[in-house]
Amino acid sequence: MNLKLPLLTLILLALSWFTPASARLNIEITGGLEGGIPIAIVPFAPPDGAALPEDIAAIVTADLGRTGLFSTMPRDKMTQFPNNGKDIDFTHWRAQAMDNIVVGRILPDARQGAGGYQIEFQLFDSSRRSQLSGFSFQANNNTLRLVAHQISDIIYKQLTGVRGSFNTHISYIMAEDVITDKRLYRLAVADSDGFNEKIVLTSKHPLMSPAWSPNGKQLAYVSFEEGRSMIYLQELATGKRQLIASYPGINSAPRWSPDSKRLAMALSRDGNSEIYTLTLDSKKLERVTNSYAIDTEPDWHPSGKSLLFTSDRGGGPQIYTIGIDANGAAIGQPQRITFEGKYNARGTFSPDGNLIAFIHGRDNSYRVAVQDLQRGTMRILTKSYLDESPSFSANGIMLIYATEHNHRGVLSSVSVDGRASTRLNVTRGDVREPAWSPYLLPESQGN
Repeated sequence: MNLKLPLLTLILLALSWFTPASARLNIEITGGLEGGIPIAIVPFAPPDGAALPEDIAAIVTADLGRTGLFSTMPRDKMTQFPNNGKDIDFTHWRAQAMDNIVVGRILPDARQGAGGYQIEFQLFDSSRRSQLSGFSFQANNNTLRLVAHQISDIIYKQLTGVRGSFNTHISYIMAEDVITDKRLYRLAVADSDGFNEKIVLTSKHPLMSPAWSPNGKQLAYVSFEEGRSMIYLQELATGKRQLIASYPGINSAPRWSPDSKRLAMALSRDGNSEIYTLTLDSKKLERVTNSYAIDTEPDWHPSGKSLLFTSDRGGGPQIYTIGIDANGAAIGQPQRITFEGKYNARGTFSPDGNLIAFIHGRDNSYRVAVQDLQRGTMRILTKSYLDESPSFSANGIMLIYATEHNHRGVLSSVSVDGRASTRLNVTRGDVREPAWSPYLLPESQGN
């Protein structure tokens, strides 16, 4: 895909992004921090020696490991396997240079019925010989991975001071050739680590631009099922769909407002691609931009008081912002905020509104970059050459994006400082258009 083409051409050529994809992701750590926080996650003692469908300690180890912030102890290097604090030999673990130890056990829980468990874990500082955290959870076979991600979130918060975002979801688009020259396009949702994939929608026509509602219960997306682009909303729990925008011309790039009342989108209903807001209850449409140029790819500031968008009004793709009032209408004139280089596009705000992530083009490479909005400084985060669609994690610490690897599309993640990265591989084909969900549960669900 030639990212130097005009923006309107890019919108149309997006239909050719997809090649066959598989339904299973796996994670490869491609970069980490030297001197990460040492931690040992000891295998949890199973109930009465029984085998469980999920290995909670292995999931927690993988969660923490892929952030690049932790140095996790391999299980085959462990020689002691305590499952509660009183059995920990702190001298042993200090000799292994493990500053932090996680132990746990899984007990049958009759209150949950057959296949119900109580999961207990404790986090210890081996130097101080003190417990830093400890929770218990109720679970069954279907919720073991969820509990493991919650445990990861608690450990991450305790050791870094930042809320974890492991117990969140990602959405993405993939396609599969079923017979020669015939493809099925799929909108999928999975855990943040790529497991528990669920297909939200299967279509014979291209799907694009999934966007999470602020409560994580709906997705907005673009479908070409009627032979042209239209925007739909879909409830994840029920599968109920609603056609929300089918104006003449292009309907693209939906993004939810932080209060869930509106969608921002790019429409060409008046002949040129412009930014609009649509109030969902009243269906009132407000035109935000009015330019001879191509305006597309809107995203809301977390305050809901402004939008950023991509425009070539300055001669090449750059990112602009514009104020938005309480009715979704524009305030003032657009202001350009990216100036380094000739290509900056697909911008998105961090959850705190202090950063934007975008695709920066330089020397025929298109890489994920972030810009500090107060300082105006830009940092290129990736070393690949054809990155697309960056999306922040709920805590703003990581980004997920699409890129090329071995001549096919894959999903990767990178920390906002660029020092930790992972790749979510598929066994064949391309996966594109990732979007990271907001938090799905309150911060603590343990006891």
